Amino acid sequence: MNKFLLSVHVLAAIIFIGPVTVAASMFPPLARRALAAEHAENGVLQVLHRISRGYAIGGLTVPVFGIAVAAGLGVLTDYWLIVSMALTAIAAGVLAFAVLPAQSRVLAGVGATPEVREQLMPQAKALSMTTGVFALLWAVVVVLMVVRPGSTTGV
Repeated sequence: MNKFLLSVHVLAAIIFIGPVTVAASMFPPLARRALAAEHAENGVLQVLHRISRGYAIGGLTVPVFGIAVAAGLGVLTDYWLIVSMALTAIAAGVLAFAVLPAQSRVLAGVGATPEVREQLMPQAKALSMTTGVFALLWAVVVVLMVVRPGSTTGV
């Protein structure tokens, strides 16, 4: 059963977390270009925002199956897993409370007046850093999942 749960956990991470990270990372440079343009098309930005939002919801399966795997292996109290779960929660918070709302605000301002677009430009620039933090958190979680420092389950 653990092999099945682990397979679903890894597949969910690849299928959901990978695309949301890529879509969120692609959004800021395109948003800056759209905000700088006189008559910008926001269709690509809408798609990237939809991917970010939709795959974020699907990404909730990753920690659910991860906890099931950890419980099956008896490693729920290992510090590498606790740190991974904390970083996962932080990454989810960054996505839900910083990245997605900022994407929504920028999307709303793409077709607005030049003054509104000018006011949104710093948010679009800051979004690059925020999505970078989100991606870095996931990278650290992946490393912890692979290396599992101090684990007795073998590598």
